[in-house]
Amino acid sequence: MRDRRLLALIVSAVMIVIFGAYAVVAAPGRGVASPSPRPLPADAAGAAEDAAGDAEENGEAEEAEGAPSSAAAAPLSPAPPPSTPLTPAPLTPNPVTPAPQEGPEWAGRGYLTAWQAGDLAAMTALVADPPADFADRHRRFDTELRVTSLSLTAGELRAQEAETAELSFNGVREVTGLGRWPFVSVLRLALRDGTWKVLWAPETMHPSLRDGGSLRLKEREVRTPATLTREGRPFPRESRAGDYFTGLDGIAVEVKLLEEPSGRTLQSSRPEKRSGTRTTISQPVQAAAARALDGSVRPSAIVAVDVRTGQVRAVADSLGGRKAFNGLYPPGSTFKVVTAAALLRSGLSPDSPVACPASYTLPNGRPFTDSDGIDHGTVPLGTAFALSCNTTFAQQTYERLRDDRLRAEAADRFGFREKPGLSTCRIRPYTTPDELGSDAIGQNSVQASPLCMAETAAAVASGVWRPAIMTERPPADSPQPVPLDEGVAGGLRTMMDAVVARGTAAQAGLPAGTAGKTGTAEVEGGEDHAWFIGYRDFLAFAVFVEHGGAGGQVAAPLAARFLNAL
Repeated sequence: MRDRRLLALIVSAVMIVIFGAYAVVAAPGRGVASPSPRPLPADAAGAAEDAAGDAEENGEAEEAEGAPSSAAAAPLSPAPPPSTPLTPAPLTPNPVTPAPQEGPEWAGRGYLTAWQAGDLAAMTALVADPPADFADRHRRFDTELRVTSLSLTAGELRAQEAETAELSFNGVREVTGLGRWPFVSVLRLALRDGTWKVLWAPETMHPSLRDGGSLRLKEREVRTPATLTREGRPFPRESRAGDYFTGLDGIAVEVKLLEEPSGRTLQSSRPEKRSGTRTTISQPVQAAAARALDGSVRPSAIVAVDVRTGQVRAVADSLGGRKAFNGLYPPGSTFKVVTAAALLRSGLSPDSPVACPASYTLPNGRPFTDSDGIDHGTVPLGTAFALSCNTTFAQQTYERLRDDRLRAEAADRFGFREKPGLSTCRIRPYTTPDELGSDAIGQNSVQASPLCMAETAAAVASGVWRPAIMTERPPADSPQPVPLDEGVAGGLRTMMDAVVARGTAAQAGLPAGTAGKTGTAEVEGGEDHAWFIGYRDFLAFAVFVEHGGAGGQVAAPLAARFLNAL
């Protein structure tokens, strides 16, 4: 009986193992290993024991003893395959498959990537036989040409032979002051000891470096002022007009990239053009005036106006404080133009005989003398004007203009009065004959700016006195033009011609067609002021040198430099 129980327990254990294995194999998604068997519950164990006892009683035990039971001996039906077949992981890792040998495109693109990143060490490693100064050449190139960034794009690879190839590429460098600088070049590649390498040459950096060529930057200043001449051009350099105009000094830098030795410009910057405000100033006239003053060691001014419009064409001033327009100086003998106009209106003509003694004393007054100290006797009025005879004009003014006609001529017809406008000049009523005589030769109460005297010269040239302007049209409050009598204007032109032809300005080197009047103005406690006013063609002018001395020796030669430069 005990043997039968033992046999029943063995049979039960075998069956449990068989069913457990079947469950593991048949379950989808399970791994290869089986779970550990769990002990049966107590009621299941008792049922197994009862079943073994029944088998013993029925004689089934002998059959199990000699051979396994039918349940234990029958093979397990194969489990249905899972929906996704499982591939067991190998017990040992697969060996790494060697990468194929790098080709020319790999080497070329690697070189361009390193170049763009500025990795000179990586670039050097990809070059066949790099020169010793390979890295220094790249650094110098970028430094000398002020390259701040580089962008490269690979193009098409062209295989030439089995062991050589070319990779074209496009590049864009950013250059300080120049902007984007595009270029096209090529990488030459070759197989060296089983590895593709770059065959580097200077032209790899840029085609212009082939055969010893070079590149350089050239800079020049380009003027971009806010204020322009009437032609739309910048004022000349060192124009001496800075007190009268603002915005003359705008500067931009133009950068050119040059190929050497050809000198070809590969690229240049384009400074922004400014639409500056145009003035009435003429660029060539202003340049001539400014350069004429370069030869003056004393504070000086040259003012020029258009005789037809009164527009200021030049103002070169080293006096400071806009004194070429509003400074008040005794005009000396240049004022004899106004005195002569009053004398011509009184009935004289350029041919009228007048005395030109070396000295003349007004009745109950002081003596007047001429600078040359010569008694010229009786001469035509035009000759006395050309010789600048102080004695003649003091005497004739005393005799003909004592009824305030000199001041009226100056104030009413030549602008010597308080008035709106650019220029300043004045004359006061005289109180004694000496004051009248002094006024007649541009001393005493007579004072004028260089611009005022340029207006006087322009009035003679055109026959109409006009206030000088620096706008297209006269302002609304501008004084009205004043016509001169035709006979007076014509007589003055004849007399001013004689000054240059055979008078005090004859040795100044003035060009043909110039008419004018010299002036040497006495200054108490200082050296004389030098003047010359005149006109040529459609341009009237005044030249003034503060404490310069004799007008014919100092101011007139400056006027000649000015006019000869036009």
